[in-house]
Amino acid sequence: MGKLVIIMGSKADMDWSQKIADAAVKLGMEVAMRIASAHKVPLRCYEILKEYEKENPVFVTVAGRSNALSGFADAQTHCPVIACPPYGDKFAGNDIYSSFRMPSGVAPMLITEPDNAALAAAKIFGITNANIRKKIIEFQESQRKKLIDDDTQLLK
Repeated sequence: MGKLVIIMGSKADMDWSQKIADAAVKLGMEVAMRIASAHKVPLRCYEILKEYEKENPVFVTVAGRSNALSGFADAQTHCPVIACPPYGDKFAGNDIYSSFRMPSGVAPMLITEPDNAALAAAKIFGITNANIRKKIIEFQESQRKKLIDDDTQLLK
């Protein structure tokens, strides 16, 4: 089983993180959720990364405003990091820009939708995990079937 570790910058990110967790469980992943701000408790964040790193997880970081968490996490681990920052109306959504540009050698993947962050993590695990790969294939087929069914309904 693949372990998805969601690290959020604060408890304010819980609803967004829960959406990721719910989608991940449907795709066959085990989920752990933690809170650690790269700005306020960087050493704690580092400890969490090292604690789970031994299990070869995929990390998903969830932090709004100035998203240092994603870059910090990626720079401290060899494991994949997916940034999935929540977006809001403040600053016309411009705080997302802190997730786009990273220093050289720091490469978290950026996915802005919770369900898609879980799907990307599943695809990483699916390379070596047949059960997760099967769930991805079933999910994708259900998406195709829904579109075909919707189109068929239009023709009636």
